[in-house]
Order: sequence, then C-alpha cells, then structure tokens
Amino acid sequence: MKKITKELLKWYQENKRDLPWRHTKNPYFIWISEIMLQQTRVEAVKVYYERFIKRLPTLRELASIEEDELLKLWEGLGYYSRVRNMQKTAKILVASGKENLPNTKKELLRLPGIGAYTAGAILSIAFDNPTPAIDGNVYRVLGRYYKIEDSITKPKTYTVYENVLNNIIPTQNAGDFTQSFMDLGSLICTPKSPKCFSCPLKKDCQARSTNTQEQYPVKDKKKEQTVEERVVFLYVYKDKIAIQKRENKGLLASMYEFPNTLELLSAIDVENNLLEKKIDFSSVYEIGEAKHVFSHKIWYMKGFLVELEEPLENFLWVTKEELQSKYSIPSAFSYFYDYIMEGERFILE
Repeated sequence: MKKITKELLKWYQENKRDLPWRHTKNPYFIWISEIMLQQTRVEAVKVYYERFIKRLPTLRELASIEEDELLKLWEGLGYYSRVRNMQKTAKILVASGKENLPNTKKELLRLPGIGAYTAGAILSIAFDNPTPAIDGNVYRVLGRYYKIEDSITKPKTYTVYENVLNNIIPTQNAGDFTQSFMDLGSLICTPKSPKCFSCPLKKDCQARSTNTQEQYPVKDKKKEQTVEERVVFLYVYKDKIAIQKRENKGLLASMYEFPNTLELLSAIDVENNLLEKKIDFSSVYEIGEAKHVFSHKIWYMKGFLVELEEPLENFLWVTKEELQSKYSIPSAFSYFYDYIMEGERFILE
C-alpha cells in the first residue's frame, strides 16, 4: 500500500465525522447524500437528508411521489434538475424490477444525473469497490501533494487525476479512502488558508514544501458571469399572493416563482403600468433589493409589494400557508419569500 494511502486511512479512522449517511451501506441512501452534498454544506445537508429518507425511504417511493411535493422536499438545496434526475432514475430502475441502485459503473453511468464522481462514490462507499471518485477535495489534496501542473478546467486533466487515484486506491476500505478526501479537504486542506500543521500528508506534500499550497489545484481563469437586473412583484389580493410556474426548460425549469420582469422600474413606473392596464390597486411599496449568484450569471433584483383590489389572471393565487407547505420557491427568491413569511408589513392571515 502506498504511503499516502496508509496516512489517509489512518487519519480518517481517527478523525472521521459522525454523519448520518455514514451509518449505512444502502446505495440508495448514499446516492441521496452524495447528490445533496454536491453544492451544499455538510451541516445543512443533515437536516435535508434525514427528512428526505424519512419521507422517501425507498426507490419505489421516490419514483411515485408527485413532482410538486418532491420539489418542496428539496427546497433550499437548489439545482432542482438534480432531484428531477433522481426521480427519473428511480422510475427507470423500478420499471426494470430493481429495488436499489446497480453495483457496476457501466450501469450507473447510464442513469440520469449520475456522472463519474457520483458513480465512484456509490461504488466505493456502498460496495467497497475501488473506483475513483474525483471531486474538488480530491483535486485539491492530490494537486497539492503531487504539485500537478495540469489545469483542472481542462477535460483531459481528469484522466491525469484518475490515473493517480487508480495507483493509490486500496482494494479494501475503498469507501473509507474516498471519504478521507471529503473530510481532509473540508477540515484541513481547505481552498484558502489550509491547516497544514494538522495534515497527515504534510511531510511529503510538494506544494507545502515550496509554500505554494494556494496555487493548487491549477485552474484557468473563469469566464465572467453575465448580469441580469430584475424587478420582482409580490402581488397581493386579500389573503393570497400571486406565483407562476417557469417554463419547463432552461434556468430554474418548471419551478414556481414570484412574477418578475427584466424591465428596470421605479415605484412610479409600476403604478403607471397598473393604471395604463386599468388594474385596480390600493398601494405599491418598494421592499428592498436582493442579489443571487448562479454558476454562470448574477441576478440583481428589486422588489415591489403591490396590493390589488382584484386578482390578476394567468397567476396561481396561494395563501401564505400553501406557499410554505406546498409550492417550492427557488432560493434565488429567498429574500422575497422571507419578506412574506417574516415581514412586519406583510400580513396574510
């Protein structure tokens, strides 16, 4: 066994975090945790994970749940295409008579939303199969340890890291090996200000020996994000608020949202637009600004609370309680959602 492998396994056994998905070898549960962990902090995932498996403890139940309830269950985790793909996968497996996920990489990669990393994590953790699972933690730990100069933004670099992992992954305890990168990368070998003095690999880490830790893994410069400025409307009629469903493709596909526009409007503009359309209203309030950062674009949003004398057509009108329990609003609109739920001036009783 390679020295780095021994050090990682030893450190993991002594320092591993006590996480709910580490108390099982059920491939279904491990799959759920891995999808949730892809863009969310570990501490936040705990609550979502436990709620999810309580409501949907099997593939069959995931396959049969209504989409609106599924999205509500996922609300706050973002990237809703992931949970939609999970349900697609569940339906495919259930239809083929399977009760759980397959145990080969070839079969896993055929399923919606399961890429090389997720397949590797499932195989190594659930089945103890020595299959590489390469994520940001692996890139960081190995990139620094070996001072790998290939840019991880280039697709061909994946093979470089895969070859390194294949050379050091143990034939036994593959799951612990995979999870050692998760914990070391999260707790010690962090992107900024790594705690090298506590690292089990510090003696042989090439980046540490040259004090160049933060230069690895190597990355090409990111493309600039596009910026969109939006106006968000909280239309209120009596005890209900208007929401609408987005198109079934593109950003936030099929999610519910508050009505919004790319037009830049002031309160006077909003009032004038309502008057021109002969829409009766009692008041228009500006309720603040919010920002949401997606991977490829940034939304700057300004909100208006518009109290109407009659409901507008083409919207779904829901109560505060229904909004909280039934309809999933993307986190991009969290400022306005919180305003509804907690705002002093906003009362839906």
